[in-house]
Parts: sequence; structure tokens; C-alpha cells
Amino acid sequence: MTPQELKSSILQLAIQGKLVPQRPEEGTAQELYAQIQQEKQRLIAAGKIKKEKPLPEITEDEKPFDIPESWMWVRIAEITLLNPKNDLPDDLDTSFIPMTLIDDGFRNHHTTDTKLWGQIRKGFTHFAENDIGIAKITPCFQNRKSVIFQNLKNGFGAGTTELSIIRVISDSLSRQFLLSFFKSKFFIDNGVKSFTGTAGQQRIHKDYLATCLFPLPPLSEQRRIVAKIEELLPYIDRYEQAWNKLEAFNKRFPGDMQKSLLQMAIQGKLVEQRPEEGTGEELYQQIQAEKKRLIAEGKIKREKPLPEITEDEIPFEIPEGWKWCRLLDLCSLIGDIDHNMPKSVDKNHGVLFLSAKDLLDDGSINYTDNVKYISNEDYDRLSRKVKPQLGDIVYSRIGACLGKARNVKSEVKFLVSYSCCIIRSIQIDVDYLRYYLESPIILAHSVKARQSIGVPDLGMGEIKKYFIALPPLAEQKRIVERLEELLPVCERLK
Repeated sequence: MTPQELKSSILQLAIQGKLVPQRPEEGTAQELYAQIQQEKQRLIAAGKIKKEKPLPEITEDEKPFDIPESWMWVRIAEITLLNPKNDLPDDLDTSFIPMTLIDDGFRNHHTTDTKLWGQIRKGFTHFAENDIGIAKITPCFQNRKSVIFQNLKNGFGAGTTELSIIRVISDSLSRQFLLSFFKSKFFIDNGVKSFTGTAGQQRIHKDYLATCLFPLPPLSEQRRIVAKIEELLPYIDRYEQAWNKLEAFNKRFPGDMQKSLLQMAIQGKLVEQRPEEGTGEELYQQIQAEKKRLIAEGKIKREKPLPEITEDEIPFEIPEGWKWCRLLDLCSLIGDIDHNMPKSVDKNHGVLFLSAKDLLDDGSINYTDNVKYISNEDYDRLSRKVKPQLGDIVYSRIGACLGKARNVKSEVKFLVSYSCCIIRSIQIDVDYLRYYLESPIILAHSVKARQSIGVPDLGMGEIKKYFIALPPLAEQKRIVERLEELLPVCERLK
């Protein structure tokens, strides 16, 4: 049960007479009702209030639930005054309360502004100290924007026209008990059923509040019910705090678990090491030999050597058979296209031109939905530098998508904007490298290293310098297998 459901349940018990026991010595609601009617007649005779039209009698079919014998079903307008008016001097300081200053939920709280009465007496809803205000428009009504007005400037105020006002006659009712009723699920649900108006501007029916059924207990019991609710509130608040912490944990848990798995993977803690699979050093030497061959054949360019990794730079310990490398050491290409944005063309006359937004959260690349196309001429010009191919990694280096890495698994002809770069590895399991690039250690480094002028982006030099913990190729494949077994479990937990 959520905290909101618990609060709602307690209020429902309260208005059904199930929260505290009944006491015969406290009298009956019938006696209280008679006193209220007597006081109303006195006020009518004195000319202080107007005589109202009689309300329809309450039938047995209308009664929504059973109440104690000492209680009585009444209509709200029978026992209160609705929407009274203030007659005040224009130069009197009073309180002004728009809807934004009234808290929603189960709290009884509001703040106020101060305005001269002459400024707010027309076009606003009038109220006085200890009146109850109830929002009548959606979604404020469903959100329980209802409150007892207190500490009003000179005891009076006005506010939004989207309020209905309830005034208790001569302290004949507990205002707190009334407010509990107005925040109850019973009152809200029935109010919603009465809604009139257009979508977004719906309000409770103009007669809903007056004719609404109210379970009236004796006054002393009302006060005991309120005291019991106030006694329970600190426990509910603590329950809500615990609930919110649990909800926050549950929301974080799948993502935290994913991050932990990736971190364990790149630290060599996800699968066991097997000496027969060789070492990271042996794989590294094979990669360097292949790079020299590609350079000699003119297939790739020789790059400036990067600084060696020092002991102080190493972020964590790795297994004995692994080796620390820089990303460029393991790749034949890390690059992006020219930074001139080409014009879009019709899909039937162009080539796919993707960007960081097309690196989808499900681990794939979007080639079809709401994608951009560029001319063949622009493709030929821009692809001289970088042309994606099967087995590459598209790596986002800009904006909100920073750090996303996606494998090219399709032979679809496309180009990717400079919001991403292309990473082409040599004799590395491409899935292992992709997972590595999305690990917490790399993400933290990328966020720290990005340039903050304009749209935050990550320079190519920083990407090339990434630290990579290199295991033997066979172990890379076993790590990937294990990740692909465990990561879907995390997804199902979301």
C-alpha cells in the first residue's frame, strides 16, 4: 500500500465511524443537527444569512455506506454556509490567495499575499478566517487542493474563482473533520463523477457541494477522530519516508546493477581467468603487428604515439594476464567526418545521415524512423575521411547522448554526423569493446574530459587516450556471453 493509499484508507475509516469507538454519553448527530438548524433559523431571523431553498430528502438508495447508529446522513448545505460574501472597507488590508499558494495532497497549508480589499473584492472568491476552501476545477480538485484558511490579514481574504467556500456555523462542527471528509476518496470520486465542462476545464457540478452527502457524527466524536488522525500522521510520515527511499532504490537498482556488472566485467571479476587462453600482452603484440602491416600497405595512417600509461594513472587493478592499453593502440581508425552540416534531401534520392539521437536505448542503431538523408555528392565528399562499415562502433561524443556506443551490425549504407565518431578495432571482440566504452569508468572520464564551450563535446584526442584493460580474446568473448546473460535481467527489473 502506497503512503497515499494509506492516508486515503485512514480518512475512509474516519468518515465511516471506524477509526474511534462511539460513546453514548457524547449524544447523537440528530441532536447536533437540531442545534445547527436552530442556529441557522436565528441567523435568518436576524437578517445575517438568507433563507435557502429546501434540499431534496435523502433516500435509502442514496446512502453509500453504513454509519454508526449515533451518526446521521445530511447534505453539506444543511449544516454549513456556502460561498458567503464579505462586506469590508476598500482600504482594509486583507489576504489574497491564488490557487498556487494552496498546497495539494493531504496537508492543510497555504501561504498568502496582502492586498487592499478594494483591489480584490470584485472578480474573486470571498472568505474569512477558519473558512474552508475547496478547489473545484480539474486537476486541482483531484489533487486535494483544500485548506482551512488561517492567519488571514485582518481575518479576511479573497482568492481564485476556482474555489468553493464552506463556513461553519458558530463552531458547531469540527473544521478539521470536515476537511478530512473533503480530502477523502469518497468525496473526490463522487465529485469527479459530477464534472461538467470541456476537457482541461472541467469542474464539479455547481450543485455537487450543496447536495453532497455527509456522514455527521456527534461533535465530541468529530474531535476524537481528528485527534486520532493527528496521532497517526507522524507514523504515516515515517512510512512515507521509508516508502520514498524504497521507491528511489527500486528505480536506481536496475541501472546501478547494470553499471556494477559492466565495472566487474572490465576489472576481470565477472568470469574466471584461464591460463590456456593466453595473455593480454600476447594479444596486444598481435594487434601491433597487424597495425604495422596495415600502415605498410597504406591502408591506415601512422598516428603520433600517445603517452605511456603511468602507474599513477591506472584506475584499478586488473588480473595478472591482462594489459593496460590506450584505445588508439587497439584500433585502426578513430575518427569523424568534416564538421560541415550537409543539407537534407528526399529519402528516395539520398543516403542515410545519422546522428547521436539515432543511437537507441535498446542497444541498436535507428536506420528507419524519422531519419535524415543527404545527397550522394555530400556523402562522397564527407565519407573520404570516415566511412562506417560492418563491425565498427558508432560512439556518441556530444550532448545528452555522450558515451553511447553502438555496434554496426547492418550493411546499410550510411554516414554519421560529427556528433559521433567511428571506432574500428583490430582483433578485439567488438561487443567487449562496446560494453567497455559504456562502463562507469569510461563514462566518468568522458564527462570530465568534455569541452564545455557551446554544446559539451568530447575531443577526438581524449577518446584516443582512453584506458582499456585488455584481456585475452577468448576471455573477452566469455565476458560478453556473461553480460548478455545478466544484462537482460536488469532490463526486466526496470
